[in-house]
Amino acid sequence: MTVDVEEYFQVSAFEQHVDKARWHCFPSRVEASMDRVLALFELAGIRATFFVLGCIAVRHPAMVRRLVAAGHEVASHGMSHVRVTNQTRQAFSADVRESRERLEQISGAPVQGYRAASFSISAENLWALDVLADAGFKYSSSIYPGAHPAYGMPGAPRFAFTNGENGIVEIPVTTVEMAGRRLPCAGGGFFRLYPYALTRRAFRRLNARDGQPGLFYFHPWELDPDQPRVPGVNLKTRIRHYLNLGRTEQRLARLLSDFNWDRMDRVFPVSRDKTVKVVPVENSSYAGADRYMGHG
Repeated sequence: MTVDVEEYFQVSAFEQHVDKARWHCFPSRVEASMDRVLALFELAGIRATFFVLGCIAVRHPAMVRRLVAAGHEVASHGMSHVRVTNQTRQAFSADVRESRERLEQISGAPVQGYRAASFSISAENLWALDVLADAGFKYSSSIYPGAHPAYGMPGAPRFAFTNGENGIVEIPVTTVEMAGRRLPCAGGGFFRLYPYALTRRAFRRLNARDGQPGLFYFHPWELDPDQPRVPGVNLKTRIRHYLNLGRTEQRLARLLSDFNWDRMDRVFPVSRDKTVKVVPVENSSYAGADRYMGHG
């Protein structure tokens, strides 16, 4: 179970409408949203991985320390939500190193994981994994192994893999194969668009047919239907961002109840010999292992 910790106005879909220089003009709502997220997790008795923007950690350090105190994993989402495709190798290196240093200083815990903004590592910039390894990260969750208008790497493995000799483990966002196609099922806008039953079916299929744990992600702002509306946004973007925000919390509570979940670093532990141990479905203490396997 993973959470991308960012403000509602920091998403990539709004980057043409909200200048980073004006971020301070928007009311911050991340702490209130995080209160709701943490309350849901505590009620379900699960621990998760939070991919936190460095700029959020700097502005809300007590919130980050609260995550660690509650037993959650803190990982990096970069400093300010810039896609890897929009950065040079040098700029990307500086960004991920600063984010890791800031998060470790604030949280007091080691930071092993990284997730790129908008899953923006692909076949064209796999050098980013080398940069992450050089910066001290152990794993990345930055590739969507399918086709998408804005991102994706259709030829990537669906499950955890290492690339080259850098030793870093890439844990792609979860997809399900149906009728010869890879379909998204791991969260975000698709979780709000699809009926909940489709998400549950996809994860059960993943457990039963592939024998793999699943990876789910969402954002705190998806539990905030009253967030201010960003002006000037086109209809398609408005629909994608605001659709069914009022239903997300209820759906998420069902997902937490229907499956067992845990932190990334415990579901996909990276050993010292630089391999990944994929947790078998029979170990139901880990994410995506269905509590009701064999019972419907």
